[in-house]
Amino acid sequence: MIVESALKPFRVLAYIVGTMLLVLCAAMVLRYGFDIPEPSKIVSPIHGFLYMLYLIAVMNLGMKARWSWGRMLGIMLAGTVPLLSFYVERRVTAGVRETIAA
Repeated sequence: MIVESALKPFRVLAYIVGTMLLVLCAAMVLRYGFDIPEPSKIVSPIHGFLYMLYLIAVMNLGMKARWSWGRMLGIMLAGTVPLLSFYVERRVTAGVRETIAA
């Protein structure tokens, strides 16, 4: 099914973006708490680029699964809250697999 082909990139990017967001949070602590700006200068653009890929993956999956724009927006915003992308990925994966099985 077409939806299955969009699920794997979404899952991979959800994990990568979630992990990179945690790394970015650590880099921000170093930058503003300990006056060490170098790690955030490296991590910030990498996270930004990967987040854009995550947005594309959500849009791809959402269009193929025929989600509402509100649902897609909510899933997209999950990539901005530390640890939330891991939870949302599990819920989305379960929901998509349930839809495919039905």
